Amino acid sequence: MSGQRPVVVSAPSPSGGRRVRVDGEILGLAYGLRDVEEFLRRAGLEDVDVESSTLIEWRGGGPEVWEAQRSRPGR
Repeated sequence: MSGQRPVVVSAPSPSGGRRVRVDGEILGLAYGLRDVEEFLRRAGLEDVDVESSTLIEWRGGGPEVWEAQRSRPGR
């Protein structure tokens, strides 16, 4: 995967959205897959399947998770 730029989508924040980074640079706060696609397009990473690409590291849940996980008391 040389020449590829690592993409990290952070865990959902309590206020909503997931931070998207490419090469450590924050591109913005995504509220859905279309936002992630647009950030990657603007960064020159077009034609990336955001749901299945191994280029993207999803933290705190995969591409289907967009709400912060609520912690339960006693856990």
